[in-house]
Amino acid sequence: MALRLTEIFFSLQGEASRVGLPTVFIRLTGCPLRCVWCDTTYSFTGGESASIESILAEVAKYPARQVCVTGGEPLAQKECQPLLSALCDAGYDVSLETSGALDIAAVDPRVSRIMDLKAPDSAESARNRWENLKFLNPRDEIKIVIASRADYEWARDVLHQHRLDALCPVLLSPAQGLVEAADLASWILEDGLNVRFQMQLHKLLWGNMKGK
Repeated sequence: MALRLTEIFFSLQGEASRVGLPTVFIRLTGCPLRCVWCDTTYSFTGGESASIESILAEVAKYPARQVCVTGGEPLAQKECQPLLSALCDAGYDVSLETSGALDIAAVDPRVSRIMDLKAPDSAESARNRWENLKFLNPRDEIKIVIASRADYEWARDVLHQHRLDALCPVLLSPAQGLVEAADLASWILEDGLNVRFQMQLHKLLWGNMKGK
């Protein structure tokens, strides 16, 4: 069983509730989406073939119990599911970053799923798999990247319509260079949304650098 692997690296988690924690990142290759603001386009193609055993051996070299499987879109590879389970079996605290466009139902229940909902300015909002919402639990998180006031209003309406904050924590992030972080923070406060504002810690520290 082999996966297509773009990179494995050790850094600080830059997003979600684990922000700031030393984490081993496993970035799998490939993604069926093409979001306008994507910052990991280098993971769309290429990569190297890697077995689950070799990935586990590489992860074990780093002094962290937190592991994040990301992409691209990890679930686009069928062997992602066995990899997630193998990481859990090895005792890691595992999170999965997924676009929300693919079925999350079969993900190992020990894994925390950080699932995107794509706002209209991503150009991929039609790919949102709304059926996934019923599989979320309080250990999971929903992330929405905001690129404009219109995106924010869409997110606000979706939050209320689907009662997202009753399912799990909801994270709103400003798309770098497209919306001012302070503006997004003000909008959240003005509307009293029960969400977490977040910026990408790794970009504040190192910029948009590969392997960070």
